[in-house]
Amino acid sequence: MTIARKQQVSVDATPYYHCISRCVRRSFLCGFDPLTNRNYEHRREWVERKLYSLAQIYCIDICAYAIMSNHYHLVVHINRDKALALSDHEVVARWQHDHQLPVLIVRWLARELRTEAEIDACKSIIDMWRDRLWSLSWFMKEINFAISCQANKEDDCKGHFWEGRFRSQALLDDQALIAAMAYVDLNPLRAGVAETPESSDFTSIQARLQALGRQQEIAPCLHPFIRNPTNLDLDGIPMRLMDYIELVDWTARQYREDKASLCSTMPSILQRLNINRENWLEACAQLERKRCTVIGCLRNSAALKHALNRQRINLFRLDS
Repeated sequence: MTIARKQQVSVDATPYYHCISRCVRRSFLCGFDPLTNRNYEHRREWVERKLYSLAQIYCIDICAYAIMSNHYHLVVHINRDKALALSDHEVVARWQHDHQLPVLIVRWLARELRTEAEIDACKSIIDMWRDRLWSLSWFMKEINFAISCQANKEDDCKGHFWEGRFRSQALLDDQALIAAMAYVDLNPLRAGVAETPESSDFTSIQARLQALGRQQEIAPCLHPFIRNPTNLDLDGIPMRLMDYIELVDWTARQYREDKASLCSTMPSILQRLNINRENWLEACAQLERKRCTVIGCLRNSAALKHALNRQRINLFRLDS
């Protein structure tokens, strides 16, 4: 039975989520279709461009992404505090980037409202938009609707382009966040369409590495890594970028050499995050296959169950 989205997403428990959207009947989103001899590679740019555009509008940060032939992955950070701190004018400015403003809001911007009823109605609309700016459902809806419209127009057809709703997995802690990001960034390697992380086209790891090549530590439109997780003034992923790159590279070598269970050395970041070796590699290889809706350490799952008012959750444990 399908679980309602509000019973899967709780920002109070965790702001981090792994999302997956697949094409209906596993048809081609991007890449080359050998059955029809048609090339849809250009659609990867559609998705990436839309992701970057929405990242400037929504208060949802993109931690990792991978755009594959018939699906895409996202790891996102829901920044509710940022949305709530926006002024009403900032909310309207963000919303009008991709949406037509109703006449009432246009009149409000021009300071033409005269009655309390009009002002209250205007305030209600802006509050609704503010809530949408940190809504994971609205963020994913915007991406999928835009891509489906473009694809259906190009294919000269109608109907569903996506397999219903997107799937989401709650990431309870730093261990789960980094495991999900590595899983997403290494998707092309596991699929055999790339040899190295840096050659994995349309992935966040490639974007971050290219930014480093341009002597930029922060890739545009991606949630940044921060060096000191105790610094409350910084908003980002609580680890060093170079530690993450080293970890992704090490994990990729295990896949290519098929020696994951035999490896006797661990990078220091694994020890610091208290990640179990076998669970880490299983997560980076089979995060979707487990059909879990929550990822993290057991000790952190109680808060999510309380926030969602649920007795049980389908947890993929990363601790021992």
